[in-house]
Amino acid sequence: MLESLEIIDQQVKKWMQEARIKIVSSLDSSLDVTTKSGPNDLVTNIDREVEEFYKTKILEFYPKSGIIGEESSHELDEPQRKKLLWVIDPIDGTMNFVKQKDHFASMIAIYQNGVGVRGYIYDLMQNKLYWGGPNIGVFCNNERLDPPCNQSLDKGLIGIGAPLLIGNYHNLQKAALESSGTRIYGCSGIQFIHVLNGQCAAYISYLRPWDYAAGKVLAETLGLVVKTIDGNPIDMLSSSDVLVATKNAQKDITRIVQSTY
Repeated sequence: MLESLEIIDQQVKKWMQEARIKIVSSLDSSLDVTTKSGPNDLVTNIDREVEEFYKTKILEFYPKSGIIGEESSHELDEPQRKKLLWVIDPIDGTMNFVKQKDHFASMIAIYQNGVGVRGYIYDLMQNKLYWGGPNIGVFCNNERLDPPCNQSLDKGLIGIGAPLLIGNYHNLQKAALESSGTRIYGCSGIQFIHVLNGQCAAYISYLRPWDYAAGKVLAETLGLVVKTIDGNPIDMLSSSDVLVATKNAQKDITRIVQSTY
């Protein structure tokens, strides 16, 4: 598998660049927008078309792969978990895509035998692709990223999903007050990027696998912590609260969380 990752990188970059052209050009056209679980959970015809494009390409070149896509089936049996598994979010931040035409991303992750080997997060409007994995490091386009500074919570910004902050989930309002400030973008891919490049010390939200699979690979490659808010490992096929943070910020947040028990 490792011998072919360079080829996979070339293929995925090409697919994502093709997808970007489609997504960005659609901003000038009329979108077919519908809802899924509720009025704020949007999906567009472009989400579905891009996911189908990715799936078609993956199965053309890697027909024995398992695939989890946000807009398609999420069921996997145990044998499928052991295959080359692709996790796709065609447009992360669909509300931003529809309402703002900015602050959204496209994401692909690759896992083998449950281990993350590649993550790709494409900030589409900035045309910046963050990609890499444990055997090569993390890059923004062609520039290798250094691990971010190990900021403590009080020295850095924290990204928090709006429902968790408003509901004061596990005392997160106190975490926000102890930080340098809070940022909410409505796109997990963009918020993962901010932790990867050191703009934020931490990000926490309730996420589904396609929201964090790529970011988890990239963050752990850079030495960041990716766990649940109370410090437990994350099952990559489960939905849960997900915290990505520097080691120091994670310790600070754990202290705050434990004070609620």
